[in-house]
Amino acid sequence: MLCFTAASCGVIRTTYDVTEETVKTTYKLSKFTVKSAYGASKLVYHVGGFTFKVVTAPLSWPLTRQEIETIDGLPPKEAIRQKKVKKAPYVVNGRRYVPMSVEQARNYQETGIASWYGYETYRQKGGHMTANGEAFHPNGLTAAHKYLPLPTFVKVTNLKNRRSIILRVNDRGPFVDGRIIDLSAGAARKLGFYDKGTAKVRVETITAEG
Repeated sequence: MLCFTAASCGVIRTTYDVTEETVKTTYKLSKFTVKSAYGASKLVYHVGGFTFKVVTAPLSWPLTRQEIETIDGLPPKEAIRQKKVKKAPYVVNGRRYVPMSVEQARNYQETGIASWYGYETYRQKGGHMTANGEAFHPNGLTAAHKYLPLPTFVKVTNLKNRRSIILRVNDRGPFVDGRIIDLSAGAARKLGFYDKGTAKVRVETITAEG
């Protein structure tokens, strides 16, 4: 395995692994735009039998990760407005995180603990936006990752029950030691660990350009 290092303001040092092998299965990705009767539009992706409807959130919506202080040295929403998010460094609670490049992300594969997030958004009025400016859907097939470029499509496998799904990584987190990915509640249900809260999973990049 190749190992790349991300420094965080000289306070902590975090590593993530990128394998020299690529994911063996090839997944076809298709994308098209759909317009509603009201003139609004959304992107629809089809990847490996899964459908992803991507809607840009209004900048007035709060972030799901309100602990993000800056992105690329800018206030988070300004970075989102300028589209300076995909692989930009960002700061959370005084710690600087440096995402991997698209090239590194294409061969990313890691095994570790997954959790899920978004429960609090069920009880709040209005919508929430992810770290790359997309509308957050708690029941959607999305995920948060500290280091993958946004967005990235990944295959996540629950190693206990062997269930696998493809998810769109469009947010940052989890900022809890020992966890490698945060899934939406809907994704956690499909993988069978919603009630338990966490699961040991394998995460593999499908495509780092979405």
